[in-house]
This record gives sequence, C-alpha cells and structure tokens, in this order.
Amino acid sequence: MTTPTIVLVHGAFADAGSWAPVTRQLLDQGHAVLVPPVPNRSLSGDAEYIRRFVEQIEGPVLLAGHSYGGAVITVAGAAENVVGLVYVSGYALVEGESLGQLQGGFPDSDLAANLVYQPYTLPDGSDGTDVSVKIDAFPAVFAAGVDVRTAEVFAVSQRPLSALAFGEAASVAAWRTKPAWGIVSSSDHTINPEVERFGYQRAGVRAVVEIDAPHLVMQTHPVEVAKVITDAIAELD
Repeated sequence: MTTPTIVLVHGAFADAGSWAPVTRQLLDQGHAVLVPPVPNRSLSGDAEYIRRFVEQIEGPVLLAGHSYGGAVITVAGAAENVVGLVYVSGYALVEGESLGQLQGGFPDSDLAANLVYQPYTLPDGSDGTDVSVKIDAFPAVFAAGVDVRTAEVFAVSQRPLSALAFGEAASVAAWRTKPAWGIVSSSDHTINPEVERFGYQRAGVRAVVEIDAPHLVMQTHPVEVAKVITDAIAELD
C-alpha cells in the first residue's frame, strides 16, 4: 500500500498549531502531513469539511484527531480513502451519540467549571453560542505541562467551539470499518481520562497507549504521539 498521507485534526479551544511539535516530528521523518483548520461550528459540518478535504487527497489517508477532533474523525473517517484512525486524548463516539451524552456518563473534569459562553450570529440570523475556556484557567485546565508563556498565548488565541457541537449526534462511527488506535492522557484535566478509555474500549481499537500527560499531549510528548501514528502506519503496510 502507498504510504498514507497523515491528516492531523485539531479539537476545540485550539487550532492547527496545537499539532506543531508532532507535525515537525513527522515531517522530519519524511511523511506527507496536512493539518487543516476545523471550523468548530457543528459536528456534522466539521466532519463534512474534513471529509471533503480528505477526499481531495490522492491516495490513502490516516486521520489523527485530538480531543473534539476525535469526534470529527469518527464521522469524517467514513471517507473511502481513509485507511485508519488515531485518537489522541479524544472522543470515540458511537452512531447516534453526542459529546454531551458520552461525557455525561462520567464525572466532570475540571473543564466543566471553567467554560465561558458568548453569543454569536448563525448564518440564518438566529443566535448561537460559542464556548471557550476561561483565560486565567486555561494554562492549568487545558495546557497543563506546557510552558506557561506559551500556554498564555494559546489562552488568548482560542478557537471556540459552538455549543451546537456538544449536542449533535454522530451520524456514523468510522471505527466500525476502519482500524483505530488510541492515546489516553492519564493526567488530562480537560477530558476525564475514563471517557477516553471507555470510548477506545468500545471501539475495539487495536492498541491503547497510556501517557502520563496533560490534555495537550501533542505539545508535551510529541515524540511519543508521533510514534503511535507511525506505528499505526507500519501496521497498515
């Protein structure tokens, strides 16, 4: 099989730059890597955006999704040229399940008490709600383990997630037909690590790697994250 292009999908409250250390690792190893922006407007819309992006790539694609990006690749991964999925501190949903439903089965993380809700206008003129993390709580809750000065920059340049995305159900679970791998951040304060473990177990991922890391494991442990991705590629060959 042709070596897959690796598409790295960011999650809520972050952007493509959150993947930068892993992107650098993979590029240095000679892999083809793309890191598209995710609109963070709705699960169905975000998944469709990533799916269309992936379908323009010639040859096979390995999708890696961080956090909310895990939910996105669960749906977008149904694209025909996607050959595998890697969940990084992510949500592995089942068909008909929303982020809120999956999270609701477990105790809240520190994130729940540190969210900010701001109105915005939807394309049809109605009101929507953007969700972000309190700026002063962001370094500890979302970017623990990241250099404080860097975390402060991330905090003031968040990419909010529309509240619509929390309640929208996944239309498909690509892991039913595509092999998957998972990373659990065991010191995660954004997603309860049990949510990650449960989703991966239910999805029957081929291997689960536990890293004593915070939510932004791509920033704090890029070598380990890159290795899970490249190991997945090697297993696909």
